[in-house]
Amino acid sequence: MADHPEPSMANMNAGPRRPKASGDLMRIVAARFLSRAGSEAAFFVGIWGKAAFHLQATAGQLAILMFSLAVSSIAGSFMAGALVDRWGPRRVLATFEVLFIPAALAVAFAQDMTQMAAIVSVWAFVGAPVVTASASFAPFLKKQDLSLERINSWIEGGASMAFAVGPAAGALLVRYGSVDWVFVLDAATSLVAALLVWRVDIEVPKRAPAQKGRHLLAEFSEGLTTVYRLRPLRYYVLAGSLVWLAFGAFGALEPLFFRDVVGADIETLGWMNAIFGLGFLIGASSLPRMPKRLFSARGLGIIVALIGVGTVLYVGSSDLRVIAIGALFWAIMIGLMEPLLRTLVHRDSPHEVVGRVVGASEVHRRVGELLPLAFAPALAGVFGVQAVMIAGGFLATAIALFSLREAAAVDRIVSKTGAPVTQIMHVQASDEPISPNR
Repeated sequence: MADHPEPSMANMNAGPRRPKASGDLMRIVAARFLSRAGSEAAFFVGIWGKAAFHLQATAGQLAILMFSLAVSSIAGSFMAGALVDRWGPRRVLATFEVLFIPAALAVAFAQDMTQMAAIVSVWAFVGAPVVTASASFAPFLKKQDLSLERINSWIEGGASMAFAVGPAAGALLVRYGSVDWVFVLDAATSLVAALLVWRVDIEVPKRAPAQKGRHLLAEFSEGLTTVYRLRPLRYYVLAGSLVWLAFGAFGALEPLFFRDVVGADIETLGWMNAIFGLGFLIGASSLPRMPKRLFSARGLGIIVALIGVGTVLYVGSSDLRVIAIGALFWAIMIGLMEPLLRTLVHRDSPHEVVGRVVGASEVHRRVGELLPLAFAPALAGVFGVQAVMIAGGFLATAIALFSLREAAAVDRIVSKTGAPVTQIMHVQASDEPISPNR
């Protein structure tokens, strides 16, 4: 099914149109749910579980594994944003869901940590465009009576439900089968997601002749430049990245926390992350009912600070009951933050570069996850796994609270203009302005 050209901004605002995206939105939500359910099961139970419990990985080996995953995800996100703006999120998502199938199946054949790191790198590289394309859909579906926050809440709600269902399904597969069956589930859900999303009808902006044939590096750089040139976008992206900077050490330490500090088994990874998923679902579904003042830089900063508090609650005890309560609170806050962050980014990004802006945001997220891996194993060896994870939560809260002054300044910029930040760009950009029809 061919994508349709984007109508002009004037036509989009020229009177009510009957929305045609409800069925398409449901297909995207279903695809997002299935794809993420398989991937969350594969990551938390399959990759983490196989590495820590079957291959007996050390903190250093897990750090190398997560480093490989993060670098590959950065490369995939780097490419994906420009592809979304070239071809639209539907084609990118469907194509990479299909490419993801053999990568998911290959993880089941890893016999040691070296093989695991190599195969997971491919798994992460082809998976990153799936995430970027899914995160870019909302502006392509926006209609007069479908707000960005509601569309993002639906999509992230499907992803959040997947976070509850996927790890639980992974835990059941481990109990009644083997850990390698989790990767078969991951491949199967990607196949169904590709079939679902291919039926989606979206509107993609026309590309100017000057942009056709441009190198992906130049196109990605334009998205990165847009993020740093616009003060609101810069705050949103960096605030969101802070969460994953604090969480980055968990990639190397969380499986060891459950194995060595809590004394749990591999199935616990699945059940605990199912509780996470329940919290994500509660948070994401609550966003449309939140006060409008939450949809601001200051609202984002406060939620990021609370995420840091949730991190401390989650790993501050070795009692599984306390950990479960902390996991639920932490996940509710992240469930609120994810669609809120995407809504702010979508609202204030020029439509024709939204894919590249989202791609730049994903790269920042992956870099945030990557940096702590350089020193987390060494710190854990000195201070202990639990202490390092707690410190990450405190750090996130402190930086987020310190940033609230900048958040207030960003909100004043938006409120003074009385216009979306996409219009501010045309006033502030000293170089070539970006046309909505480009």
